[in-house]
Amino acid sequence: MSGSGYRFRLPPPIILLSMMILLATVLTWVIPAGSFERMASDGGRPQIIPGSFKWLPESQAVSSWQMIRAVPDGFARALPVIFICLISAVMFAFLEKARTIERAVGALIYNLGQDRSGIIITLLTFIYGFLGIFVGYENNIATIPIACVVVLALGGDLILAAGVAIGGMTVGFGLSPFNLYTVGVGHELSGLPMFSGAGLRSLLCLGGLGIMSWFNMRYFQRLKAGKTGQLGQGLDTSGFEFDPDQRQLSSANWMQLAVFGAGLLAVIYGGLKLGWRINDVSGVFIIISIFCAFISRLSIKELSDAATEGIARMAPPTFVIGLATTISVILQQGQIIDSLSYGIGQALVNLPPALSAVLMTIFQGAFNMLVPSGSGQAYATLPVMLPLGETVGLSQQASILAFQIGDGLTNLINPSLPGLAAMLLYCRVPFERWFVFVLPLVGIVLLWAVSGLMLAVILGWS
Repeated sequence: MSGSGYRFRLPPPIILLSMMILLATVLTWVIPAGSFERMASDGGRPQIIPGSFKWLPESQAVSSWQMIRAVPDGFARALPVIFICLISAVMFAFLEKARTIERAVGALIYNLGQDRSGIIITLLTFIYGFLGIFVGYENNIATIPIACVVVLALGGDLILAAGVAIGGMTVGFGLSPFNLYTVGVGHELSGLPMFSGAGLRSLLCLGGLGIMSWFNMRYFQRLKAGKTGQLGQGLDTSGFEFDPDQRQLSSANWMQLAVFGAGLLAVIYGGLKLGWRINDVSGVFIIISIFCAFISRLSIKELSDAATEGIARMAPPTFVIGLATTISVILQQGQIIDSLSYGIGQALVNLPPALSAVLMTIFQGAFNMLVPSGSGQAYATLPVMLPLGETVGLSQQASILAFQIGDGLTNLINPSLPGLAAMLLYCRVPFERWFVFVLPLVGIVLLWAVSGLMLAVILGWS
């Protein structure tokens, strides 16, 4: 994280994703098209029939015109994520206009004291981790500005704010023992009891969050000592400023906080008990926005200006989300996703069980860069990996855990993941700076999780 380390440069997100779109198009010309036969599952989603893979007689290579047409298709598919970003921007614009967040943070810092900043950083990391475990990923986009205001108030920077919020949330979501999109789909496909094996997964998840918390604290200490180079310098903090004198909450501020808190509780309950998805969460955010606007007692013009500013600030992230989704659209049009799944499976044949599990994790992480959807990958690769894993001596639980680790932890550095792209732009942190910051953490937490996976395979965990 030194100043010299920051000289590493990646293209801006729009250019990087455009390059990945071109790469995906080229792959459809290089990799032969193939397909598994599918049958309807109990959940209504088509499920691969193992052993049914066939190469298609004709190439499905994506033309340049089809590639261009895939861009609006990607935006159409990403609409639920795009909308939740926009409505959360409006919601926080209303809270920001009424200075509710600023005053709440001021009260928190005043009561706990700046000398307990380390405790607050650690606590926030775990809170965001638990949001990732129990609520989901994109569902929590609306909470990102809170971390930015709190961390800046404590003397941190936006890089640390991203580490607390995005890092904690991604690790928690990626290793969650109750992840509906990876573990849940895996158990549905395998016939295992839903969320069984939660003990080991919980241990790995809590350990991962502990590592994330330590990593954030280490950066915070280096930041205070002036040893982080220019990693967080020059980033736009407008709107996240903190006035230490702003710590007296009005009755309207308390009412807005109560509405916001009630909304988050509704999201948690809906996700755990009612099977809510992203559009349900967006509906809750709409209700919160309406109530916060009414409670704020701001004029129509002030509310309109705040909403417009919030949407304008969120426009770049939503454009990036659409481009990121285009990649998987192209791969599907070229019908090479099944070909990639089949090729990964064949590469694992006749390997020792522990090595097969590790390679399965690596392959899944690479596959995640092209198809950044946990459930989409689960339906595409697990029907291949589960029976293959059994032939090389892996239990179904171990195969699902290898898949979960490969998918979940590489999300920390996945430029094609819409949620990550949106959250980074919400924090106003360029991807290349985030990459430099978080790459050492990815290696450490992957080592932790893969060590647990290997131990589970050696002990015959099932």
